[in-house]
Amino acid sequence: MSAKIGLALGGGGARGLAHIAILEAFDEAGVKPATIAGTSIGALIGAAYASGMPAVEILRYCEAAFGRRSAIIRHVYSRGRGRIWDIWRPWAPALFKSERIFELVLPPGLPKTFEGLKIPFMSVATDFFTRSEHVSSAGPLLPALAASSALPALLTPVKLDGRVLIDGGFVNPLPFDLITGVDFVVAVDVSGGIVELDDELPRPIETLLGAQQIALRSIINAKLKLDSPDCLLRPSVGHFATLDFIRMDEILAAAAEAKIEAARALAKFTANAKLS
Repeated sequence: MSAKIGLALGGGGARGLAHIAILEAFDEAGVKPATIAGTSIGALIGAAYASGMPAVEILRYCEAAFGRRSAIIRHVYSRGRGRIWDIWRPWAPALFKSERIFELVLPPGLPKTFEGLKIPFMSVATDFFTRSEHVSSAGPLLPALAASSALPALLTPVKLDGRVLIDGGFVNPLPFDLITGVDFVVAVDVSGGIVELDDELPRPIETLLGAQQIALRSIINAKLKLDSPDCLLRPSVGHFATLDFIRMDEILAAAAEAKIEAARALAKFTANAKLS
């Protein structure tokens, strides 16, 4: 039996675009993970990769969708035929309707169910009422991904499996602990670290998103005291904001060192697997 590798992709908003650089390292090494677990944007990118999309295709898709502010508006408008009220609901529990926005943003060829993916995949969300982790690995894919990324106040909670679900980062922002039955686990943490001091008080949305990132980082650091993946990658993307999607090129450039680190780890893993 050949050695198996697992991949965990964490949450962190736009910083999660750095995951693409790590996926490039996998493709360039000719290594495919046996299983993938993802939270929030890690779930979105992880599902695309699990569907069989190579990193270069994910990159091109994201460049077309998020490369410029005008591109984001055009992408959503063209996919939604301009029905802005289908996704923007200023009077509702959140500004945007989660499943509708991700239906427009995600690659159109993505399978409808987990069973249609080429690599086993797990998506993490938070059960709002039981205050617990909810992991999806079977059934409809879109609502599970929407739930994993449903940041309160911005995106509506998602009803799935008889539960009300919100962003998975509140319970498991880096789900390496869900991966079992493999020989080597790679985890990519994009929660970000210390940011530059600013004399101005943060605006309400900045406070909300910043507080979530503080919670993500605290949970991950607590988890790492109990256990750790075989390879922990932390791209230098802490200075980017949660919604900095238009800075994609800068985020990928900042992830270059982490990509090299990933390539080295995969080369070592491959060499050891051949020897065993």
